[in-house]
Amino acid sequence: MEQKTLPRLSSNALKLIALVCMTADHIGLLLYPHLHILRIIGRVAFPIFAYMIAEGCRYTSNRLRYFIMIFLLGAAMQAFFWITRRSVYQHVLITFSMSIVLIISIQNVKKRGGVWIVLSCLVFLAEAALCLFPEKLLPWRSFAIDYGLCGVLLPVLIYAGRDRTEKLLAAAAGLLALSLSMSSLQWWCLLSLPLLALYSGERGGLRLKYLFYIYYPLHLIVLEGIRLLRR
Repeated sequence: MEQKTLPRLSSNALKLIALVCMTADHIGLLLYPHLHILRIIGRVAFPIFAYMIAEGCRYTSNRLRYFIMIFLLGAAMQAFFWITRRSVYQHVLITFSMSIVLIISIQNVKKRGGVWIVLSCLVFLAEAALCLFPEKLLPWRSFAIDYGLCGVLLPVLIYAGRDRTEKLLAAAAGLLALSLSMSSLQWWCLLSLPLLALYSGERGGLRLKYLFYIYYPLHLIVLEGIRLLRR
């Protein structure tokens, strides 16, 4: 009798699942806050994207260029939120930019040591201070890092895993810490672990890299426009 195996999911497949969940989350956040099911579905998105950020840092040929692309896109969205809401709340692309900076610092410690150990410690302390004590460092009351310090560290923990099992265990530990640090709604993020366990380690047949970069700002602009029109 032929043994059945579970289907495997490429990084493209996981990212598409995350896009759908993220869209549901933002529709719930911006348009239908009373529909809690949309926010529950949305909890699956961040862990998948965090895992893919770690994988991107592992396999990209140029981590600095990878950081610049994520950061510039994040900075552009911050400008959009400032124009539309006068908000300085730092959304998830800034969170992931901070994660990539930490990963780059750790890699330089491994390769070069010396002064990079001090620089890496300074980077971590600066990011931790921004996440934990923003009101003491900056004049803006609404300033905060999306998902906080635990969110910044999640891709770093996953990146440190040497194989699929270690990465999944790191993701589980990071998500538990994240859930304990946030509201009870965040516990639903653990539903992402079975999906991550099915990750094949492959990209998938189609080159969808720029779809993911374009979709994030585009869908937020559309939803924000709908929100403003409904006021």
